[in-house]
Amino acid sequence: MQILRNELIFQPKEGVQCHASHLALLPDGGTYAVWFQGTREGADDVRIWGAYLPAQGGWTEPAPLTPAGGLPHWNPVLHLRNDGVLLLFYKEGRVIANWRTMIMRSHDLGRSWSDASELAPGDAGGRGPVRNKLLELPDGTLLAPASLEDGQWRCFMDRSEDGGESWVRTADIRIPRPEGELPTPFGAIQPALWRDKAGVHALLRTTQGALYRTDSADEGRTWSQPFPTSMPNNNSGVDVACAPDGTLYLVCNPVSGNWAARSPLSVFVSSDGGRSWTLLTHLVTMPGEYSYPAVLWQGGALHITHTWQRRSICYWRIRIC
Repeated sequence: MQILRNELIFQPKEGVQCHASHLALLPDGGTYAVWFQGTREGADDVRIWGAYLPAQGGWTEPAPLTPAGGLPHWNPVLHLRNDGVLLLFYKEGRVIANWRTMIMRSHDLGRSWSDASELAPGDAGGRGPVRNKLLELPDGTLLAPASLEDGQWRCFMDRSEDGGESWVRTADIRIPRPEGELPTPFGAIQPALWRDKAGVHALLRTTQGALYRTDSADEGRTWSQPFPTSMPNNNSGVDVACAPDGTLYLVCNPVSGNWAARSPLSVFVSSDGGRSWTLLTHLVTMPGEYSYPAVLWQGGALHITHTWQRRSICYWRIRIC
């Protein structure tokens, strides 16, 4: 393992908060990163921001991508289609239960963007990806990991067979309801997807102190009842990347307990399809918030972004082989 890059995308600024980054690896060898930024999470001035890292050199000056004014923006997700169109999904709304999912398109690798439009007109709660990357199946179908936070937290998947222009929603994926009074909140959100020879799989952020898992044998149309794994979870986001040989890399806060500390932030590896995990390295161990990772695999390296104290976004490039 060799750390090739470890840097803040921009220097922290007084009175500015940021969170929930995502990234895309571009055909020109560059990396595009996005996140939400404003005076505080949920404030009306929060917009989606982005920056570009060329194959050689440093990050461009961050710039807002979504329109100013109106409702706060949340949880951007990028997806590069096979035809070269870069898609940007994000949530809009003051209350999570009433989120709308918006989509923008770039035909020049993020240099310019289309106007935003609603992904599923009339929807409340949020269709399409809620935080983590889409999974593209061998036939070109897109799977978007989605979730809802009105009442019991629950997940679902959105499937698109036309490059993200239209979507079909699966049934809800719910943690089994325990007896007695439910804690608030209760359930699972923000799936992280991968595919292998056995099917399609997802790890779920939960309120139960551990990551849960669900599996699909029919390319994401139906899903098993979620079950707990041995990996702790602090009710914070995780992400997973699958290498071509099937090796999995999980980035998470390996901390048990609902709303527990968001440090350390660590990388784990699995060679048995996610049934067991071994620590590869800690990215951050000091106190504070280091959370909401996004991870991609390309050419023997992991590319990772994550929240750095809600004051900046950190980028890592780690050579594995």
